[in-house]
Amino acid sequence: MGSTLFKHTHPYAPFLLKEATKLIVGTLPPPRFTTGELKPQDVDFCYGSSNGQLWPILDRIFNLGLSYETSEEAIQERKRFLMEHKIGVCDIVESAEREKIDASDLGMQNVVLRDLVGYLREYPNIQTLLFTGGNSKNGPEYFFRRQLKEHGLRLRVISDQVPRIHHLELPMNPSNSPIPKSRIVKTVSLIAPSGAANRAVGSLQAYKDLKGKNPEFNTLDFRVLQYSKFFTSDSL
Repeated sequence: MGSTLFKHTHPYAPFLLKEATKLIVGTLPPPRFTTGELKPQDVDFCYGSSNGQLWPILDRIFNLGLSYETSEEAIQERKRFLMEHKIGVCDIVESAEREKIDASDLGMQNVVLRDLVGYLREYPNIQTLLFTGGNSKNGPEYFFRRQLKEHGLRLRVISDQVPRIHHLELPMNPSNSPIPKSRIVKTVSLIAPSGAANRAVGSLQAYKDLKGKNPEFNTLDFRVLQYSKFFTSDSL
């Protein structure tokens, strides 16, 4: 008999707001969030892993003074921030199966995706998708491209430099409508806010240049610089 696969189900429904102009899109939180075996410094909310860097990055950018603990107050702090800044969270993976119980994107099998294209149509104020990772296999941009292909849609390159930027022309009306209507959605593929991506950061020339000027400069500092541009900007 073969080994039993671990069913890795997303523990959180999408955090969607009618007013949201930006949407954070990742894949799945670590398996312990599915099983409920959280660490004391985990927050029981999107991107709440004590190993993750998204909230520490946003904490630095917006000077939030967040709590890092398994408490209701820590959850509410994050929800208040998202609502105030009109940011939603909708990871693209609903569930996956794994042979090895870890958080790697590559280890995901039999992946079931959320209908991100449908959410974009349902929430017309969303102007920007902020992918917490790039187009490597099983990353959020990779799955989104796969989903777009099923709809006959594609991303248009705006900038091929890290973080890569694309535009999607999203039809909003049925194809038989007399006046086809569409809107532009911008996608930004940020460097993943995980320790696993530190090597990729270290190999970037832009990081090496900044590190050369200031030996104290680190990979978290680099992400803070990169993320701040897109989390604080409202323009396409």
